[in-house]
Amino acid sequence: MNTKTANQRHVGRFLVSWAAVLALVACFIAFTALKGSAFMSMSNMTNILRAMAITTVFGIAATVTMAPDGFDMSAGTLASCSAYAFVSAYLWFGLNLGLSIVVSIVTTIVMYQLTMLLILVCKIPDMLATCSLMFVHQGLGQWYIGGGAVSTGMRTSWGAQPARTQLSPAFSAIGRAPWIIIIMLACVGVAFVFLNYTKHGRFLYAMGGNKEAAKLSGINIKKYRYMAGMITAVFIAIAGILVASRGSSAQVMCCDDYLMPSLAAVFVGRTVGGAEKPNALGTLVGAGLISTLENGLTIVAVPFYVLPAVKGAVLALALVAAYATKKED
Repeated sequence: MNTKTANQRHVGRFLVSWAAVLALVACFIAFTALKGSAFMSMSNMTNILRAMAITTVFGIAATVTMAPDGFDMSAGTLASCSAYAFVSAYLWFGLNLGLSIVVSIVTTIVMYQLTMLLILVCKIPDMLATCSLMFVHQGLGQWYIGGGAVSTGMRTSWGAQPARTQLSPAFSAIGRAPWIIIIMLACVGVAFVFLNYTKHGRFLYAMGGNKEAAKLSGINIKKYRYMAGMITAVFIAIAGILVASRGSSAQVMCCDDYLMPSLAAVFVGRTVGGAEKPNALGTLVGAGLISTLENGLTIVAVPFYVLPAVKGAVLALALVAAYATKKED
């Protein structure tokens, strides 16, 4: 291979590895040129961070699932159940905020046992198992809340008066800046340290690289896949709590729309820095790119119904960047 060809391949790999970061920078430059301070104002930067926070937390849940080569299509519907549990514990049963958070997390972990049963015991492929569970979560969740919503001023699903009729400022603060941003960064930091600097995280990545080789090297495949599922459940619960706090209620299927943007964020993040695997910092960059695009296009008055096409295009390009280069390896 001559020097020119080698340089071209090096440049090509650099562009693929840092495409998401370069695209994010390009978005900031373009939208600043078009709208100036309307885009670059402190309030709008806060809006972008707040908007990307929930997508990022969902993306972190997906990152942990995908590290050992898993896949979860039911995160959105399960997070809706987490939100129902959180708000109902607080409003209907009068638990304090801390206990309501614990109830939501425990409920999500318990419900995730069914996911692990189908995948690890029944040996159903992840995508098929979680696709079926989407309907289970929807049905159970809507049965629990009576097909309506959990919010102030509404009776319980069994017709009783709720223990509380108002949400406290602390409840609403979780879903607002700065707390929602702090929680997002904390989730990213925990996932980054766990996946990159603990033996458990390295074992998960080893499983994602070659499951059979990982098994032969002594890694307990089922044990670590189960552990990844439990960690995923905690992040899903946190995402559901943020959605409920931000909306001051738990609406029917309130978290479903976050699934595809979060998956797009993970696939965009796979390429960041040449990682070629799901990683926490890459997911943060991917979520930032998607939220910046959506925010900027809204400011320049692109019709809202066009935005899903933009998200789909970002996901498609991320998949191209993630998988096209594998043919060269």
